[in-house]
Amino acid sequence: MLQPGRACLGLAASGVFEGLEKGRAKEAVEAIICKIINLPAGFVRVVSGRGEPISSFWWIVVGGFLMSAIALVGGLTTLIRAETLEKLLLPVVSLAAGTLLGGAFFHMIPEATAALDPIAAAVWVVAGFTTFLGLEQFLHWHQSHKASAQFRRPSAYLILIGDAIHNFIGGLGIASTFLINPQAGFVAWIAAVAHEVPQELGDFGILVHGGFPRRRALFLNLVSALTFPAGALIAYAASRHFEVAALVLFGAGNFIYIAASDLVPEIKLLTSCRAAVTHFGFFVLGLALTLGIALAGV
Repeated sequence: MLQPGRACLGLAASGVFEGLEKGRAKEAVEAIICKIINLPAGFVRVVSGRGEPISSFWWIVVGGFLMSAIALVGGLTTLIRAETLEKLLLPVVSLAAGTLLGGAFFHMIPEATAALDPIAAAVWVVAGFTTFLGLEQFLHWHQSHKASAQFRRPSAYLILIGDAIHNFIGGLGIASTFLINPQAGFVAWIAAVAHEVPQELGDFGILVHGGFPRRRALFLNLVSALTFPAGALIAYAASRHFEVAALVLFGAGNFIYIAASDLVPEIKLLTSCRAAVTHFGFFVLGLALTLGIALAGV
């Protein structure tokens, strides 16, 4: 029997794509995706149409490409005054830190640990955390959410490489979470969005200061973000042959690392008591929202 969250998501997706069924557009898209990720023709329809609602596949595809589109948010820096942008960034970063931790501890880890031995589950979480530490150590990649950061072009290329790997792992983890529980996957996706917005603003600034023209910086940011849906589709394909709970826990470790290592230290750089209260409030709000969704079971 489907959980309420699964049934709701399935009905919503069925309504959205009902019109596509008439024109056979869905079959064409599926064939293209199967070709891109080197799957047998008809793979998507076989695995999603029999035994698993096709809505799961479409939510993963649409969610993956929407996440990639967030890379274009960097263009907002040309429309918003620098002072205003600076005031908005840290509250959003604080909210992102809370939602990432809440998504990991209240949704991803509880959903995935049921399928694994406790020690094995802990190993996968630590592996996800350690992987991102290794990326920052060996790629010399430091995520900055301040568009004023100064970097030379070689470092800008490292930002793109690190971003591509980060997005790929994020796609693996979030899609796997969705396959286990759509509610938890949706919360993880929202948490990632809250993190991606300030990150993409900062990355865009880094690329521009690294010597790239604005349009090219936006394009390269978008290209690096396309590894997110690639990772999501690979997780979907792998779910037919492997236990995806490990990928969920690996993604949770990534979430914890990003929040604890990159975001929390940044919001601790305070200039006033008012800023401290504001940032802490947004951090707690992110935790409260994810906890409330978990307790409500919606």
